[in-house]
Amino acid sequence: MAERTRSGLGEFLRSRRARLTPVAVGLPERGRRRTPGLRREEVAELAGIGIDWYVRLEQGRDVSPSGATVDALARALRLDGAEHAHLRALAGPRGLPPFVRESVPDDLRRLLDTLTQPAYVTGCRWDLLAWNAAAAELFGGLVGLPEPDRNSLVYLFLEPDAKRLFGAGWADDARRVLAKFRVAHDLHPGDPAFTGLTARLRAGSPEFARWWDRHDIDRGGSGHKTLHHPDRGALRFAYSALHPTGNPALKLVVYTPA
Repeated sequence: MAERTRSGLGEFLRSRRARLTPVAVGLPERGRRRTPGLRREEVAELAGIGIDWYVRLEQGRDVSPSGATVDALARALRLDGAEHAHLRALAGPRGLPPFVRESVPDDLRRLLDTLTQPAYVTGCRWDLLAWNAAAAELFGGLVGLPEPDRNSLVYLFLEPDAKRLFGAGWADDARRVLAKFRVAHDLHPGDPAFTGLTARLRAGSPEFARWWDRHDIDRGGSGHKTLHHPDRGALRFAYSALHPTGNPALKLVVYTPA
């Protein structure tokens, strides 16, 4: 698993290198470019590291960059805070076991039942694991899916009901969830539970296929959205995602009328 995690590091570095231009980082143009983005030697120069070392990182070789090197690469590639944290996680020691769908503790289920506003629990792969009555009434299309399909990305990208529920905001919400899913996906490289889901979404949704290749990262846990209920009309919510201390892979998401 450690070797495949380094491959994820290389893919992430390449994706961020490809989106920059020499002008954007204060370097002169150096001849015609066959591919978009900075050259490897330019990133190495900006980060103050050897080109051979950087090439080994992009190739996913079994190397362990120091924290200072990771920070230098983040500056060179103009990463934002979420991307910097993701790079640090990819570069760190990994040993994640194969993915197993999470279970929800009884005390968390009881907490869900006490809440009058919509609330649900998802796992690190964005599977829907538990919900209360208010969430079932609001997200009936997702809750009603068979358990293997009860996943936020499957619903958003493959179920027509999702575009009706999210309305004009569907694209923004779908891209945001995809970018959050990407964080977990990259830390489980080669895991069939993640690669199988990604392949299914790629095959079934042109939007997913197009946005996935952007390699966007989002670690945010709160925001606002408008949902279009078939009986109650447009409903505006603020939402927050909380991580129970017993299992940080779980997320308790609570919707509050805005």
